[in-house]
Amino acid sequence: MIVPSSLLKNRWKILGALLAAAVGAGLVLRWWQGPQVLTEAVVRRDFVQTVVASGHVETPHRADIGSQMTGTVVRVPVAQGQSVKAGDLLVELESTELRAAERQAEVAVAQALARLRQLREVQLPVAVQGLRQARVNLENAQAALRRNQDLFAQGFVGEAVLEDLRKAVELADAQVRSAQKQVDSAGPAGSDDALAQAAVAEAQASRAAARARAGYTQLRAPLDGVLIGRNVEVGEVVQAGKILMTLSPAGRTQLVVAIDEKNLRLLALGQKARASADAYPQQVFAAELVYINPGVNAQTGAVEVKLDVAAAPPFLRQDMTVSVDIEVARRPQALLVAASTVHGAEAAAPWVLRLEAGQAVRRAVRLGLRSGGFVEVLEGLREGDPLIPVAAGIEPGARVRTDAATD
Repeated sequence: MIVPSSLLKNRWKILGALLAAAVGAGLVLRWWQGPQVLTEAVVRRDFVQTVVASGHVETPHRADIGSQMTGTVVRVPVAQGQSVKAGDLLVELESTELRAAERQAEVAVAQALARLRQLREVQLPVAVQGLRQARVNLENAQAALRRNQDLFAQGFVGEAVLEDLRKAVELADAQVRSAQKQVDSAGPAGSDDALAQAAVAEAQASRAAARARAGYTQLRAPLDGVLIGRNVEVGEVVQAGKILMTLSPAGRTQLVVAIDEKNLRLLALGQKARASADAYPQQVFAAELVYINPGVNAQTGAVEVKLDVAAAPPFLRQDMTVSVDIEVARRPQALLVAASTVHGAEAAAPWVLRLEAGQAVRRAVRLGLRSGGFVEVLEGLREGDPLIPVAAGIEPGARVRTDAATD
């Protein structure tokens, strides 16, 4: 069969026209179907809402160690970062003069005790013996007066003799009273004994003060801990009140974290958390929320909270930077959508675009917990619903197509 040459020439034009028509039809179909997007499916699974923040490690208190006197440093046997026990020597100051004053005070105490002992062991017995002798003398004088009064009545002695005897009795009685006062004064309740005891107490107080001043030359750790600061060297002259070392006490460890005030309503004492140090991000440890500051920082809009670490890992150090995830709520088998698919998530009426029969349909939703890029949906969607991300820029009612679409 012979095909006319004119038909052969038009064949290619016809094929080209058909191909162009097919391409055009495809483009029109694609235009009609809308742009292609990747959807996010609604899923159901257990969901934990957390508040994420960063902070630092801190013990509940720090001990600043300073000198109580001016002196020259003669020894610093510890280094920064070293662990110490309560009572360990940290800094020693020159103490020659103070030790000499302490010895003088000890001598003064010994002298005061010796005077008290002398009063009780020597003066008091002598006074008691003197009282006995005075009483004997009084009895003898009184007996002599009585005998001579009888003789005077018989006319054997004169009035002058009786007068002398009366004076002798009065003198003996005065001597008894004087001896009695000496005994009372030297006795346990007497003034001499009280003065001697007061002298002993004064000397002992002076000795205690001297010992305390001498003790100021040795700065010791008040409790177990780690030295996180050292600001003194041998040979320095330090002033009273100057902070020489800072001690981080051993024991309870806390994490101090700043939380954005918008999350304040979610926080409650006793909430559990997972934390990690920035230096050891793979080693996660548990913590518990124990304090929420009642005030908000006006400059940063943050609330300071503190978390206890019951079992602090050995690598944790004072002032280390940490990241904390505080568990504020938990939902079993919650319906979740990607936060990137929610329009107006912070508004009163949030909504999403659900892909229905190749069309973006606006659906109002009621939201619940939010965390980690996901949002809990309480009303408005079902598991498996395909949602169009906000970033796709699709308007409600627009035609869209997707390989992952489920009508």
